[in-house]
Amino acid sequence: MENNQPNQLYTLFSYKDGESKFDYDRYKRVQQAGNLRKIQNIWVQRETLEVIAEYLKARQKTTTEGICHGTRRGLEQKWFTELTGANVIGTEISDSATQFSATIQHDFHEIKAEWQNKFDFIYSNSFDHSYDPKLAINAWMRSLKDTGFCFIEHTHLHGSAGVNETDPFGAQLEIMPYLILLWGQGKFSVCDILTSPVKVLGHEISIFVVRKEIF
Repeated sequence: MENNQPNQLYTLFSYKDGESKFDYDRYKRVQQAGNLRKIQNIWVQRETLEVIAEYLKARQKTTTEGICHGTRRGLEQKWFTELTGANVIGTEISDSATQFSATIQHDFHEIKAEWQNKFDFIYSNSFDHSYDPKLAINAWMRSLKDTGFCFIEHTHLHGSAGVNETDPFGAQLEIMPYLILLWGQGKFSVCDILTSPVKVLGHEISIFVVRKEIF
């Protein structure tokens, strides 16, 4: 592993080829293999999404378009569609994406041209699968409407100790708002932190709410 921050704010697994360059093909192979290995596992909790849906209902007149990143079995978009009435799609880097409704095969570090300023909300519990978190969150925020909200789920399990080839990004829970502020460079920041009523593997689930800074 290598840490790309001298002050060790977070840890990234290093996907390097024989010439010490970033090996994207290796990253994609590892993510696809991990997806297939865990295809029956479910991380997302409906109770967590209910908290987010209520938050949106209290703050948006209408919620019509949403996107969830790294959805594996596609439960996020299914439940959000039921809870908000919005058109919600999901992305998954693995070719298993075609097996699940409203899911497209897509690398969440990239943004489709038609997604610019499109979504009322974004949700992900897969931020730990990013090889470049700054690149990923900036792509996500470009696809968000000025009035939209981005929800990033994080727990103490997503700290540096949990970093490996499949889960390449890790940061302590308490440092995440600061990192998001740094990556946003004045364009976006954490405006709220929600707590799920349920836990995962005994750990509290926090949801960082990120908004664009509109001047």
